[in-house]
Amino acid sequence: MNMKYSYYPGCTLKTKAQDLEKFALDSAKTLGVALQEQKEWQCCGAVYPLATDEIATKLSSVRSLAEAYQKGEKLVTLCAACHHVIKRVNEDMKHKEDIRKKVNNYLQLPNDYEGECEVIHYLEMLRDEIGFESLAQKVKKPLKNRKIGAYYGCLLLRPSKVMKFDDPENPSIIEDFIKALGATPIIYPYRTECCGGYLAIDQKDVVEKMTQNIFESASKYGVEEIVTACPLCKYNLEISGFGDENNISISYFTELLAEALGVK
Repeated sequence: MNMKYSYYPGCTLKTKAQDLEKFALDSAKTLGVALQEQKEWQCCGAVYPLATDEIATKLSSVRSLAEAYQKGEKLVTLCAACHHVIKRVNEDMKHKEDIRKKVNNYLQLPNDYEGECEVIHYLEMLRDEIGFESLAQKVKKPLKNRKIGAYYGCLLLRPSKVMKFDDPENPSIIEDFIKALGATPIIYPYRTECCGGYLAIDQKDVVEKMTQNIFESASKYGVEEIVTACPLCKYNLEISGFGDENNISISYFTELLAEALGVK
């Protein structure tokens, strides 16, 4: 099995959340995975453009996709927002001839890119490439007696036909990840509901209610920690203050992974 991948870090993990990236990279080394950061990656834009004729904001994603494909490697992402944008742009390049033609005409790559690269999230790498059973065998410090609730949010799961990450209504990948680390996964109703991340600036009252619902739901089912795979969700949940009110801490999945593998 080729355990070498092209790695797209994204802006947040290079600025506000550098420790979360370090945990991921150190864990990958421990697991025998080589993540080679792309030298000339650019911001993906953080939001997938819905305008059907929008081309410019998709170019940086295509550059990264084409570079990984030229190396014969899968492209691994660590941030849910980056993963969402890059994977959807890749689908556009596969299936939308007008976009594909315009992008290739603009970029003038050595070879036209037509969506051939495979984009996987770090969690998918753990599940599908390494395997959670193998991961469990490499855990040095099991997270015993910890009741952890997964928080999926929106971007990893939807639109489900494009993302193909997990069942959008009843996912299990993060629960299986939690179990592999030796902790107890707790399922609660609001784990796939939006936290209002992109509304945090101008609709704080709406976001407050959305995050309150998540924490109250988690608390009702006995969750003591919430783990997420989206830096924006993590930030949004932390600043809400409802975690403290409900005695629930918030972690990024790479924090738990590094802790369990003994590299944190």
